[in-house]
Amino acid sequence: MNEDLRRTDPVKHTLLTLLLLMLLGLGGCAHPLPRYEPPMRRAAVQKVRTTAYTESESDHLRYGAHSALGTKLRYGGINSAAADWARWPCGTIFRIRSTGELFQIDDYGFALSGRNTIDLYKPSRRLMNEWGVRRVTIEIYHWGDPWESYQKMIRVRTYRHIKRMMKEIKSWFGHHRPPEPVCSAPAVRR
Repeated sequence: MNEDLRRTDPVKHTLLTLLLLMLLGLGGCAHPLPRYEPPMRRAAVQKVRTTAYTESESDHLRYGAHSALGTKLRYGGINSAAADWARWPCGTIFRIRSTGELFQIDDYGFALSGRNTIDLYKPSRRLMNEWGVRRVTIEIYHWGDPWESYQKMIRVRTYRHIKRMMKEIKSWFGHHRPPEPVCSAPAVRR
């Protein structure tokens, strides 16, 4: 049939071929960005939705045990976490009140863009599944700098979720740094 279409209507054949190539070219990018949630108010204490991830998940395999910064994902004293960097900039350090665990934002993900969710790194699927989805109270010990986060995303700015975060950093912060919280960080054992 393809040969018949090419002979009888070469223009239609060319258009169909281009359409097919465009669809194939979009591949994994064809799915829409996550539903947008208005940002939470910046505060030293926040109640947030948390999920968990590990490097052995299919969507993280190509990155291995590395964060968006290229550093090794951490679990122990201060754990790695992923978030929308316009809401919790890279470098933000927080403690989960109920568990006492400390986390630092050093990663982001497509599903977190425009969302009030923090994804907590866990070193195994078992620990990831045990965490599941939880709404927890966090205490911010240090806010990361949104403009440093912006600079770190420039090299990957063509991705839609990155564009969304960068646009929000520009619109929410202008060129001003956010205020520091009133909480002070406890001594961390290493």
